[in-house]
Amino acid sequence: MRWPWRRATRARLPRGEGPWAWLAAGSVSLSVLLLSLLLALLATRGLGHFWPSDVDQLTLADGRTLAGSVVKQVPLPGGEGDERLYRTDNRGLDGAIWTWVPVADIETLAQPRDLVVLERRRWGAFIGRLVAWLPAEGERREGAAAWDALQTRLAVFERQREEIERLREDELLPLARRIEAEGERPETSRALADLQARIRAMREAMAGDTLVLESADGRRLRQPVEEVLRAIRPNAMGPVAKLAAWGEGVWRFLSEGPRSANAEGGVWPAIFGTILLVMLMSLVVTPFGVLAAVYLNEVAHQGRLTRLVRIGVRNLAGVPSIVYGVFGLGVFVYGLGGHLDQWFFEDSLPSPTFGTGGLLWASLTLALLTLPVVIVATEEGLARIPDRQREGALALGATRLEMLSRVVLPMAAPAMLTGMILAVARAAGEVAPLMLVGVAKLAPQVPVDGEFPFLHLERKFMHLGYHIFDAAFHGNDVQAAMPLVYATALLLVLVILVLNLTAIFLRHHLRSRHGSLSRH
Repeated sequence: MRWPWRRATRARLPRGEGPWAWLAAGSVSLSVLLLSLLLALLATRGLGHFWPSDVDQLTLADGRTLAGSVVKQVPLPGGEGDERLYRTDNRGLDGAIWTWVPVADIETLAQPRDLVVLERRRWGAFIGRLVAWLPAEGERREGAAAWDALQTRLAVFERQREEIERLREDELLPLARRIEAEGERPETSRALADLQARIRAMREAMAGDTLVLESADGRRLRQPVEEVLRAIRPNAMGPVAKLAAWGEGVWRFLSEGPRSANAEGGVWPAIFGTILLVMLMSLVVTPFGVLAAVYLNEVAHQGRLTRLVRIGVRNLAGVPSIVYGVFGLGVFVYGLGGHLDQWFFEDSLPSPTFGTGGLLWASLTLALLTLPVVIVATEEGLARIPDRQREGALALGATRLEMLSRVVLPMAAPAMLTGMILAVARAAGEVAPLMLVGVAKLAPQVPVDGEFPFLHLERKFMHLGYHIFDAAFHGNDVQAAMPLVYATALLLVLVILVLNLTAIFLRHHLRSRHGSLSRH
């Protein structure tokens, strides 16, 4: 027997989209969740590195005493308790900066307020106590007087280092390049000697002061103050002071150059090089990609040859990036660059000017890499424009060029920017081709300065992606470099996000102007 209410119930039920809508929504939610977890991991591991961690002083069962910051705690093999990894630094004394300590072996644990963490130019950080200040001229100071004198002196040294760096970049290096290009002349040689003597005098004025330091186990050493960059007492700092120190650390990471084989310092040259590379690549790839798409969709005869060209363009988008790097090395660097050196820089040979990797060849290589993406995106936008828009413009008396430039291209501008967004997203993260055509492990001077022609396309540059690769796999201590790797990876994601958002806002502006036409 059939019940009539069942049929009525089935008729009243709304028609759903089936399981595919739920699957699509679940996939989007999972993607957003994974992306959020990735950003949280990068932010926690990267930005947490700049927070002044408290320093523990331990006395172990075997009588040893050490001081360091807790990195992590893991179970011992076999499940018999836990062990902690401490960063104890003091590479100059112990030869290593990491110490595993079983928790069961810790007899006493304290956080003395007088423990000092010194950031040094060489041998990494030092953890211990400040015993005395020995100035080049004057009396010995101990205790609070030594700490106050150290803080005052470090502030003076910081200003002197900035002045030395300014003199080196703004005066010394341009003068040395002028002598290299024009030859030695009496006036330039005299100016170079005076400038070198001035820098030497500033460095000598920083020398002489010495610190007497003591490690947690009582060993003493003398540390020249000129090698000390910063000094803090994390156990004596409150939350506000630690937050201020964290902000200063993040700012130094963004504004300074790397040091200690990229394991310490900042990434400012890499930030500048990445943004400049992407901008130059975009300036090159956008006009060529748009012109190629316009020719294929609006000008060329739609026959077998055109279809083969489209298939070839789409296949080029899947070619591995290292292949483009090999092509750029052979054609751009050794081919075009070698000929430019023979034609215009013969006097500087055998030292190449353009016949070696540089910013120009890296930009052209990435432009070639992302060209298929721009062509495909632009051509799809052109194909969506209805033919009546073209026919209407021609019927009103416009020439074919006017129809393309004033009607078709403005309507296809959002699609062009979509292609540029995809190109920027891919180019900013590429590393393999750049290793062959111009990226450098260390290039502290950015390719833009006050010397003509101001933008030096022949120079090597640093890149955030390659900086991550080099710090993670080529450093002397990968464990010590990992926090900077996380911070640089987060910064690279943010740089790509800012570049993409800029293009997206511009695309939205153009789409709003031509929205009524582009939706048809």
